[in-house]
Amino acid sequence: MAMIPGTSVRHDLSAFPTLAGLKVPRTTRTLGRMIAVAIPLLLILLFAVKWVQTAPGRGEVIALNPEDRVQQVTALVPGRVERWFVVDGQQVKKGDPIARIIDNDPDLLASLAAERAQVVAQIAAAEQALATARLDVTRTSQLYADGLAARRDYENTQIKVAEMEAKLAEARAKLNKANIGLNRQSAQLVRAPRDGRIQQLNTAAGATLVSAGDWLATIAPERQQRVVELLVDGRDVALVRRGQPVRLNFEGWPAIQFSGWPSVAQGMFDGRVLAIDPSAQNTGLFRVLVEPMPGKPAWPDDNYVRLGSKVRGWIQMETVTIAYELWRQLNDFPLEFPVPVDTGPRKGTALKALTDKEATKGKSGGKSDSYGGADYGGGEEEK
Repeated sequence: MAMIPGTSVRHDLSAFPTLAGLKVPRTTRTLGRMIAVAIPLLLILLFAVKWVQTAPGRGEVIALNPEDRVQQVTALVPGRVERWFVVDGQQVKKGDPIARIIDNDPDLLASLAAERAQVVAQIAAAEQALATARLDVTRTSQLYADGLAARRDYENTQIKVAEMEAKLAEARAKLNKANIGLNRQSAQLVRAPRDGRIQQLNTAAGATLVSAGDWLATIAPERQQRVVELLVDGRDVALVRRGQPVRLNFEGWPAIQFSGWPSVAQGMFDGRVLAIDPSAQNTGLFRVLVEPMPGKPAWPDDNYVRLGSKVRGWIQMETVTIAYELWRQLNDFPLEFPVPVDTGPRKGTALKALTDKEATKGKSGGKSDSYGGADYGGGEEEK
């Protein structure tokens, strides 16, 4: 059937009632409108909305000052633990007794004390003998001057004084040795090196012999300056600088994290990079220390975030578009390098720029070097 000029396709379909009755479903029309609106919005989102790149890392909470970290209390002398003065979890002050160690010989301290007393008596006798010998030297010197004593007698008294001085020095050395031994054995009472709380006791040491340096107890300080130790991949650590902001998520603390939009995240805490290790750990990761960010909300209290608690951190880097970040992630490229500020050539290392006149002269002269046409040969010929 030929189509009559001036009539529409709709009129032409009037001869086909079934085809004319077909209509696009409302769901399809709605979905089409949604897609038509979503595509421009998605493009705007990809190319207009910014995304903060981050270098992720995992680590734990540590104490910045080595004296504030967990310390082990060791035995100073060999022996056996006779008594414990503390229990696990007990708070102690500096100097409080922790354990008493006894020697295998229970009479060792008494023997050392008696030996020391004997040495003291020897020193007193040697000092008295030395005083008498010096008095003999004085008397013999006077008699020798008057001609009533022989020179040999005078020399013998001087030799006796030297012998007494040597014996006195030997006795004093014995006294020092006895004092050292007595002080070492007096260190059988092990005391707390600092304020803190008993974290763990080596109770097995009470049934066996211990040597000097063996671990007896562990003390954890109550108050300390906490920092976070993050382990960062070597590909990202090259871009990390001191003072960069860090977002932290402490273990057990509820949080919602959007690494690219820090302002949207909830339950996160702020920090900044304090130090970066110059060499990698055995795992190939680099350690980055993070301290609290001044002027921001404080980290959770020690009762909630203790030393050794696990932490996840995101070191904030450059700001890019979402499209660029998706492209980078798909290609597994590194983070965006910061754009350095051009402050001009460094002093002492910059090459002298050629003026237009010098450049023209260099082109018309002899051979040119590879740095821009400076005519060294032509200059020599002109000379």
